[in-house]
Amino acid sequence: MRNERRWFNLLALMLALAVLLAACGGQPQPQPPATGGGTGGATPAPSGGPPIKIGAIFDLTGATADVGTPYSKGQIAFIDWKNANGGVAGRQLQLISQDYAYEVPRAEELYTQFVTQDRVVAFSGWGTGDTEALKGKITEDKIPFISASYSASLANPAETPYNFLVAPTYSDQLIIAMKWALDDWKAKGKSGLPKFAYLINDSPFGRSPLADGTAFAKANGIETPLEVPSPRGATDLTPQLTQIRDYGANYVFLQNVSSPAALAIKNAKSLGLDVQFVCLNWCANELLIKLAGADAEGVVGAVPFSPEGEGAKVALNFAKEKGIDYGGADSTFVQGWTAMSILVAGIERTLKDGKELTGENIKNTLETMGPIDTGGVTPPVVFSPTDHAGAKALRMFRVENGKWVAITDFISAR
Repeated sequence: MRNERRWFNLLALMLALAVLLAACGGQPQPQPPATGGGTGGATPAPSGGPPIKIGAIFDLTGATADVGTPYSKGQIAFIDWKNANGGVAGRQLQLISQDYAYEVPRAEELYTQFVTQDRVVAFSGWGTGDTEALKGKITEDKIPFISASYSASLANPAETPYNFLVAPTYSDQLIIAMKWALDDWKAKGKSGLPKFAYLINDSPFGRSPLADGTAFAKANGIETPLEVPSPRGATDLTPQLTQIRDYGANYVFLQNVSSPAALAIKNAKSLGLDVQFVCLNWCANELLIKLAGADAEGVVGAVPFSPEGEGAKVALNFAKEKGIDYGGADSTFVQGWTAMSILVAGIERTLKDGKELTGENIKNTLETMGPIDTGGVTPPVVFSPTDHAGAKALRMFRVENGKWVAITDFISAR
């Protein structure tokens, strides 16, 4: 009887085990993932923590999309390159970006979304109108903000403490270009003083440097330059160029993007207008040559971001390796890459110094970390608690045989 009971108990135990295995699908229960780095364990999570989120707005379909597109590709490419090389302190960078079509209300909407919902710690902006419209919110939110606008109104940290400029301001660019023009006039043996005109984008971007440029011209005895806006979407700028011809301008400073600038240069040739065109940043690029063709020969440009040097080689080689098509606009692609690299340098140094990754800490780091090396794309960029214009000098270039060629050393506005 005792043996029968023992066999009954053993049978009940075996049936219970069978039911348990059936309920589990016959498979062992999952175990906690391995945390070691051995070849037999599960892949460990990145040791540095969650991704670092950066917001960005780009103009891919609006009035400045011709340069906005290669600039955006440079920014995205830098993030990809940095992540492929270990990220920042073991953490990956996450760029949260969207096209805003050069529309200020859309820029404001996206900025708010990225800051409040996506919790970005820094931001890369684009246009002058939208960056100036956002500056109050940027200060309130304490978001370090590097824009593709170089309006002088954004460089004073007493007024815009979280805005940083990574190139000479548009005002400084114009003054440097005017200094070159005066030297060029003398070098050609011309008597008297030249006459200046502005052919500009009809926007806050276009008008941004004019007051400072005019003040410089007057201080050097030059009469007030003629201001001529280019209508958005114009397909013929002959009426505007006729005004410039009738005024008798010798030097025409183009504060515009590549497409309308190229149109002006081609129309000027057709009109027989004999002037020296001088492009500021956003039309002194390879796209201008592509669009204007042979008519671009002899155009002079103020070029803050040179597609030369080791920094540019790294960017362009990465683009070639990854098959990134940026339309041959080397300097604009490199400009986007370099601007993002400067913002990330502040983030990286903040973490290296053992500080919490907050907007205020990133701002303080950028102001105190000293020169930021861009690999020869620009002079070293330096911010301070009293000056957020990180670069003060650039070289002048000229189109010669279809390429931009440096014709000066670095020139400072002051």
